[in-house]
Amino acid sequence: MSERLDALEERITVLRAEVRRAVRARDAALARSLRAELRGAERAWDQALAADDAADDLGGHSGVPGDDLGGGPGAVSAGSAPGSGGAGLDHGKPRPGSGRPGLDSGGHGHGLSAPGSGLGGVDAPLVPVREQVHQALALLGVPASAKMIVAVHGALRAGSLRGTQFASLRRDEERSFRSSPFSRPYYLCAALTDRLSPSRGLLTVSTWPLERRTIGPLSPRVDFLTTAIRVAEHVARLEEEAGEPPLPAAGRLLARLAHNVPGVPPTGPGAFPDPALVVKAARAELEFHAEADAAARAEIAARARARLGDAERLFGGATLRPIREEAS
Repeated sequence: MSERLDALEERITVLRAEVRRAVRARDAALARSLRAELRGAERAWDQALAADDAADDLGGHSGVPGDDLGGGPGAVSAGSAPGSGGAGLDHGKPRPGSGRPGLDSGGHGHGLSAPGSGLGGVDAPLVPVREQVHQALALLGVPASAKMIVAVHGALRAGSLRGTQFASLRRDEERSFRSSPFSRPYYLCAALTDRLSPSRGLLTVSTWPLERRTIGPLSPRVDFLTTAIRVAEHVARLEEEAGEPPLPAAGRLLARLAHNVPGVPPTGPGAFPDPALVVKAARAELEFHAEADAAARAEIAARARARLGDAERLFGGATLRPIREEAS
């Protein structure tokens, strides 16, 4: 149990440092997401400590009257009020082993990740999959595929998302929105094509401007270059603050992205590209496409505002519905 507490304490320390970085970078969306994950880790630590105390009480019964009723030393963990009815458990928090999943900041427990992901291999209540996906999208700032989200989150957030966890995510998000519109702080939704239909496999965040949630002819290349820039900048911040080269996973991700950015010199085996060079080269190409892509996206967004309702602007229009209605 002490190993579990040590791992959670290490994870909490890392998350606090990442929150500070996000605040300094004025990335409000990422900071909110990290704070939610930090609260989840702290809840897991509270529960692990309570379980550890309970195990000590059971294993070290002294025979002193009152010990079985919680009157002995260590019966109530730090932070629990006398008479709370549960040793070391805060009000409203699930008891360890009760089967109640940890909830995100919005009270939604959908799609919890597998034990051990994002908390240093510790089997504890974890951040929901939708929150982890939101973290990756907040870092990138552009529509992204499940494969890219998994790669970015695994390399830069030390998580273990899997592509299979995305299967019902967007469908559940749409169902939630249609049943109770705008009840959540954000929704994971689809990118819109020039036909105003949902782009297959690309996820966005509902709080982004509509222009950023559309996909024009040049958008895939523009979004790839933007992804390379954001990843390189993030790796550079980590490298600067740690005073050492990036972790292998982050370096490999940056190398894969840099391979498709003209102007970045190739690196040898085991070597990683300079993040500053990746940013410079990606921005140089981005200048050629940015204006045309912005115009195309603005045109798609204008048509979406004129023709689609709130739900369709987030999850795409049903382009086949008129044909089926006419046939009937």
